[in-house]
Amino acid sequence: MDTTVAHVLADVTVAVHVLALLFIGFGGFLAWRWPKVIFVHIFFAVWGVLVNVTPIPCPLTALEDFFRHQQGLGDLPGGFNAYYLYGTVIPRSLLPVVVVVALAVLVISYLGAYLRWRHRHDDSPAHGVSLG
Repeated sequence: MDTTVAHVLADVTVAVHVLALLFIGFGGFLAWRWPKVIFVHIFFAVWGVLVNVTPIPCPLTALEDFFRHQQGLGDLPGGFNAYYLYGTVIPRSLLPVVVVVALAVLVISYLGAYLRWRHRHDDSPAHGVSLG
């Protein structure tokens, strides 16, 4: 594979990875508008937790590592989060705070999605029959 192509594909993989992380963080809010998104979000959220607390590798990190190898580079040192986020975007000293905020955002997004779903179902007539 041409190194230029590998470089572009690695960059695309990074962009997709960032979008996946944003979806993991904020995708629950999309369920406020599109309730069925919550099922996709649950999958992504569980997957995000698993790849960060177990030895299960992230397929996007593995894909970026593949494209890096095509360029003659090694694996991402420490993985995607450690290489791109920790110490650059997120100061390492704030990681515990980020975890708490992320969990709060997740709970708020799911609570909001549930309340909106419940409100939609409370307003609809029972069994499709209107009495008024």
